[in-house]
Amino acid sequence: MTSSLTDKQYNELIQARLKSPESFKKALVNRKRRKLIGKDGRLLIVAADHTARGIISAGNEKYIIANRRLLLDRLLLSLSNPNVDGVLASADIVEELAWLGALESKLVFGTMNRGGYLGTSWGLDDPMTAYDADSIAELGLDAGKVLVRFEDTDIGVGRTIEYVVEAMRLLAERKIVCLVEPLPYKKDTNGMPMLDKSTDRLDKIVSITAGFGSSASYTWLKLPSWTNHVTLRESTTLPILLLGGDPGENLDATFEEWRGALQIPNVIGLVAGRPLLYPFDNDVEKSVDRAARLVHVSGA
Repeated sequence: MTSSLTDKQYNELIQARLKSPESFKKALVNRKRRKLIGKDGRLLIVAADHTARGIISAGNEKYIIANRRLLLDRLLLSLSNPNVDGVLASADIVEELAWLGALESKLVFGTMNRGGYLGTSWGLDDPMTAYDADSIAELGLDAGKVLVRFEDTDIGVGRTIEYVVEAMRLLAERKIVCLVEPLPYKKDTNGMPMLDKSTDRLDKIVSITAGFGSSASYTWLKLPSWTNHVTLRESTTLPILLLGGDPGENLDATFEEWRGALQIPNVIGLVAGRPLLYPFDNDVEKSVDRAARLVHVSGA
């Protein structure tokens, strides 16, 4: 893979953190903007908010996402593709991409609740520890993103719903999209939260999530590609972006799931991270181009 980030650029970035901290906000606020929705009504957003929750593994590599220079390098390569519409990330990564000039005419989705980090027994209580509605509006971001992990016994889920609905309300008041990701969870024998891929549970929580807030005018949903197609098609009129997860060696299967779901009218694109930035064959450019053709050239 050809490097997109030179030693000189990376060293200057480090120095700017120390000597010119205001330059990061300036680069973000003054970047060239674009419309949220383009002519074809489709979006490909590269997800890079993993580290803020302590998700630093991909495939067989336990710490690969924690390598910031490698992450930035792969993000620069991804965003150089004209059919990649933008990025979803926490403030540190967004600032660095803006400073490096990678967000010109790109969308920026700011991740909001990342406090329920990976590996904790209390992590289903997931407060707003990243962007908030005020900062998203002030910095000119294009959307906010929140997560609710539904589990039937943990009181932290109820608190998280309150955090999320408040964020949705504040973004809607500012006429900014809130991308809401509802996921079914269960607890293992040690009481640790774990993803539950039961489609019947997901069917139910999609309906619950669509009803959050006093207005759904600026609500979008982020759903896994294994969501039942009947649910995607029939449970809501809200716009839906599909997430990626970590497919490991099963990248082709993930692309086939995306291909099928993208035929549904309100499924408008992808928010994918590890399948694009850390594909099993390590060919980032090929994986990003493949996703871009899938989203923006129907059936490709």
